[in-house]
Amino acid sequence: MGKQLGPTGEFFRRRDEWRKHPMMIKQFRHATPGLGIALVAFGVYLVGEQIYDRVGSPSSSHSH
Repeated sequence: MGKQLGPTGEFFRRRDEWRKHPMMIKQFRHATPGLGIALVAFGVYLVGEQIYDRVGSPSSSHSH
């Protein structure tokens, strides 16, 4: 059989139990529905805004 953990090993095993919680295992996507789509949409918005600023804004050499 395996080695006994002792008080220190038992302490750390209890401290790491949160990592085995169902919310942390493969179900994180279900906890945040739509987050991926929102991040992609925000990224597209930022890229579009940068393109619009470079193409649509007048250059400083043409100002009066």
